[in-house]
Amino acid sequence: MRLVLTSDTHLPQRARDLPTALWTAIDAADVVVHAGDWVNVAALDAIAGRSATLVACYGNNDGPALRARLPEIAYATVDGLRVAVVHETGPAAGRTERCAARFPDTDLLVFGHSHIPWDTTAATGLRLLNPGSPTDRRRQPYATFMTATVTAGRLADVRLHNLPPRRPAETTNGRAGHGGQPRSTWG
Repeated sequence: MRLVLTSDTHLPQRARDLPTALWTAIDAADVVVHAGDWVNVAALDAIAGRSATLVACYGNNDGPALRARLPEIAYATVDGLRVAVVHETGPAAGRTERCAARFPDTDLLVFGHSHIPWDTTAATGLRLLNPGSPTDRRRQPYATFMTATVTAGRLADVRLHNLPPRRPAETTNGRAGHGGQPRSTWG
């Protein structure tokens, strides 16, 4: 099964739309995992509409409408792999051990919040992945997302995808684009 992992899309605050490479990956995936901070219900609807299966949670920037539709922690079993999705995991120091204790019956934990890609494996075997953000790289060199495959309960081919810089017309942060007026073009 082909997975796409994303988080912190912040649409339409950080971009008018997702990068084309991420939409292409979503269209080809068997399962899309989103670790919160959608910001807008239209983003959830657009991604859900193009996902074969969506496993997702809400983030700290998601208001009541998104929280009414998404859990704080999402759980799924994907071809035998036990997956949990949560937005925040606390400070980086001690994260791996803390999450292994919090999610003892989980094989893969996907999380977001920091916009910083992360890939570690706890002593218990729990794999922790943060795909970064496809729209807001913050202090990272690239905006990012991840892909992976799952076969018979085993995660493989985990790949971090670095996205090319956006053109100024693609932003909605008030410095470029549409005079700072967010506009949705999800499709």
